[in-house]
Amino acid sequence: MARDEDLQGKGLRVKPDKVGDVTSAVLNREGGGSALLHARQNLIVCGIPLVPAILQAYDAGLEFVPSVEDGAPVVTRESLGLIKGPVTKLLMAERVLLNFLQFLSGVATETGKYVDALGSSSTRVLDTRKTTPGYRMLQKYAVACGGGWNHRLGLFDRVMLKDNHLAADNSQTGEPLTHLVKRSREQNPTLLIEVEVDILEQVPAVLAAAPDKIMLDNFSIDALKQAVALIGDQTCTEATGGITLETLPEYGKLGLDFISTGALVHKAGWVDIGLDWE
Repeated sequence: MARDEDLQGKGLRVKPDKVGDVTSAVLNREGGGSALLHARQNLIVCGIPLVPAILQAYDAGLEFVPSVEDGAPVVTRESLGLIKGPVTKLLMAERVLLNFLQFLSGVATETGKYVDALGSSSTRVLDTRKTTPGYRMLQKYAVACGGGWNHRLGLFDRVMLKDNHLAADNSQTGEPLTHLVKRSREQNPTLLIEVEVDILEQVPAVLAAAPDKIMLDNFSIDALKQAVALIGDQTCTEATGGITLETLPEYGKLGLDFISTGALVHKAGWVDIGLDWE
């Protein structure tokens, strides 16, 4: 799809009369050439296994020799690998190739900042479903390359009872809440059961149904301390909502099992990676 956007105007209502790389076509250059991928800032690499697949979409003669692996921290001017092959095809592939590497390495690099901010804490940082439509698996892979952990991949792989589910079922508190969690377990015996709570008073009703995890949404630091003490080792704990890179170290001291944030993806900027002709 990315190749066809560049070469054929895919997505336009009115298609161009002329397609292809009209710029590379004017070069007086035949045969092969080579170029190096360079980091132009310190970053965590993600997307190296995609490079051969992208190149093959342009020409089977393009070859990539990587010098790093995904998840590796690299410094400015360090090489990520060498690309060799037909000159015009390599030039066609350049921007799409860099777009994927910069985009995914940006997520990995941002995630690495959150992991570093937790320091020696045993609390793990999780991603969310707040991802670019169609690119979730790539972005979650990038989170893992940055040292983070994946939460759920979609609506299919765990029961996740959030505030709107509880409201829609009129089961926000007390016995109705307990029964909803139990019913979730009965209907999905092989899946994890996680319940989001907004106030401390919901916790006992959820615990009575023995969920696998309680998500504590938008709790203050003091309220989280109370929740962690109340829950103890009865189930896993996860804090979410309003957590920033600056406040993360404080959350890491509370004894939580997990902290989740969509910022690993939606706050991530692209990093600077260049292709330099040899």
